[in-house]
Amino acid sequence: MDVALLLNPAARAGAHTGAATRAAERLRAAGHRVAIISGGSAAESSALLRAALEVGTDAVVVAGGDGTVSLALQELAGTGVPLGIVPCGTGNDMAAALGVADLDADAAADAVIAGRVRTIDLARIIRPDGTSVRYGTVLASGFDSKVNDRANRMRWPRGRSRYTLAILAEFVTLAGAPFVLELDLADGSTRTVEGDLVMATVGNGRTYGGGIPICPDAALDDGLLDVTIVRPAGRLRLLRLLPRVYRGTHTGLPEVSTFRAHRVRLASPGVTAYADGDPVGALPLQVEVEPRALRVFAA
Repeated sequence: MDVALLLNPAARAGAHTGAATRAAERLRAAGHRVAIISGGSAAESSALLRAALEVGTDAVVVAGGDGTVSLALQELAGTGVPLGIVPCGTGNDMAAALGVADLDADAAADAVIAGRVRTIDLARIIRPDGTSVRYGTVLASGFDSKVNDRANRMRWPRGRSRYTLAILAEFVTLAGAPFVLELDLADGSTRTVEGDLVMATVGNGRTYGGGIPICPDAALDDGLLDVTIVRPAGRLRLLRLLPRVYRGTHTGLPEVSTFRAHRVRLASPGVTAYADGDPVGALPLQVEVEPRALRVFAA
């Protein structure tokens, strides 16, 4: 099997370099041919990966976090070429969804060698100018996108603790913002939600921020998006409810509503959306599910 192993030296952490080397050695020892792709920027990495796909490769493996995985899935969607992940980023939420987040480089490579492939959905964001971008985990807008922005500026600590500190810091200025959501629901009906919201999230996967189950019932292969919205309830109450968010039991609270939809249109003035941990554009945006768009190696 010809494998393209993608790592991004422009990523925020540097642990991916050693992990990529170990994964490549493991794959080669199993008889696979491995070409390491390393661009100096996200755009260069994407161009190199496109070139590898044009030449012909049987699989792509990413050594990195959700941002680098996102680069790969833009190119792999609809190609049938499977994606594997060697998790070494800050959040690793896509790796967690595939059951490989806790694997070291050797074990992650073994998951590729074992060849257990499944097909999953992706979500596609369409901007007002017609450009689009895909994501695998969760789109955040409102309070949680501000948390993402703060967490991305932080250099310490790594993992979930970074997002916890960012959440606490953003609570100081927590406020609702006027939103309009238009949802094409799973049952074929439509619904409009209008009013002040603390946040609105659209999940293809369950978690963001290094394992926070904001859309706890989401499944990667059900052909639907899971929408979670939170209405204002005062800083103190929302702070007390945070433990329930971390446990994934928040969806029963009166301030929280959830929906399952094929398509969602979100609008709110001055709000930037994040997906797979990176900014994707200012609202308004449309998000639609792309069923069975990506083949992946899973544990």
